[in-house]
Amino acid sequence: MIEPIQKAASYCKTIMRNGSDAYVISPTLQQRILEQSGDGEVEICTDLDLQGLTRLFPEMIASPETAELGSLSEEGILFRFYSADIEDSSHPEGCVAKLTPRLMQRMEGVTSVPSHLACAYMPRDSAEHDGFEDFSLGRVKLAGIPDETLKQGYLRAIRALRYAANYNLPVEENTWLAVVRGARRVIDYVSISDIMAEWRKVEAENMWKFVDLLFDSMILHSLIPELAALSRVSQNSGPDQSEETVWEHTVKMMRLYPEELPYDWYGVMACLFHDVGKLYTGEKISGEMTFFQHHQVGAKVTRKIAKRLRLEPGEVDLLCHLVRHHMRFHFMLNDKGIRLFKALDEYPRLIELARADIKSREGKYTEFNHNMKMLERADIAEDLLEPLLNGQEIMELTGINPGPTVGLIRDALLQAQVAGDVDSPEGARSFVLNYKKKEKL
Repeated sequence: MIEPIQKAASYCKTIMRNGSDAYVISPTLQQRILEQSGDGEVEICTDLDLQGLTRLFPEMIASPETAELGSLSEEGILFRFYSADIEDSSHPEGCVAKLTPRLMQRMEGVTSVPSHLACAYMPRDSAEHDGFEDFSLGRVKLAGIPDETLKQGYLRAIRALRYAANYNLPVEENTWLAVVRGARRVIDYVSISDIMAEWRKVEAENMWKFVDLLFDSMILHSLIPELAALSRVSQNSGPDQSEETVWEHTVKMMRLYPEELPYDWYGVMACLFHDVGKLYTGEKISGEMTFFQHHQVGAKVTRKIAKRLRLEPGEVDLLCHLVRHHMRFHFMLNDKGIRLFKALDEYPRLIELARADIKSREGKYTEFNHNMKMLERADIAEDLLEPLLNGQEIMELTGINPGPTVGLIRDALLQAQVAGDVDSPEGARSFVLNYKKKEKL
């Protein structure tokens, strides 16, 4: 017994070798119908006329039906041939036949292929999973003919990516191609509010995968071109200073952030936008890429994007705040700096942004660890802080005898530390000597 679809494909190759075009109509759909119904028909489309077909296949029998050219039978299988669309002005997606009237009839009674998935205008279920095959098969797959199913609602493209990210499932190949082909139409036909409603259902731990799929499917390029463009901006990364794109770094940071602060959807969103300013501030100086003030510029760009995505005003302000201050914890802070940092709203998130940033680059934690220790000092009242030099050290350094003058110098040193003017023992000794000279003590 011949394999019907393979034999149909061989007929198409014979036609194409003779200078014409031909293809099996919806081969996946026809294969499923053959498996379910057991009938023996396969339908082919070609731009060759009946006379040409008869020359290639002498057993061809002309058909009385208008659309059908003819048919031939081999080993119990009936192959039907239809006229292909050769009109230059036809719709690009309408020129490839997906269904015929006979194929529609054959679909009746085949439960695994609901007829509404083959025709956009048939009544259908409005349930969320409508249009998708069972996930127990281990993949995200649009039911029926993926392109036709997607045409019924392009939000299914975003939903397919959400399922793939949240359930850690691959997207079936033909479904993926349908999503890529429909990427521009997702933006054209789906409201931003509906897209964001799906986006909000993505778990924080899985958002890196979701945005990576948005990028790979080309949807991100139209939705947030500022982020997609980061794939063309390079920077040095890691101890070996190897190159990576800013987009690669962004996705990596989104993946790592929830390891310390799980379930934080807004924190991961801040990771997504934290380096968007590098697109506008990148400059190569002495052979090295620099991005001075990318955090300040990025906050302004984030506000523009967040408004475009129709986030709530409070959400916009939060993301802009996190982007603007995400570099604060990267620098070694003194007493004054750590107190100002801890006075910022959302400072725990800013700490985790810095941690994820360092981790994603396999960088050093020297400044980070210093600042974590300094956080403990920020909780101590200024009048309870210890100066870098005690009274005995001040007396030995200045030659001053015990008395009120020592306490005066000690208080001045402590205030200088809190103000950030002194941050090391060497600086403290210099300050004390200068203070004694200035005050003529």
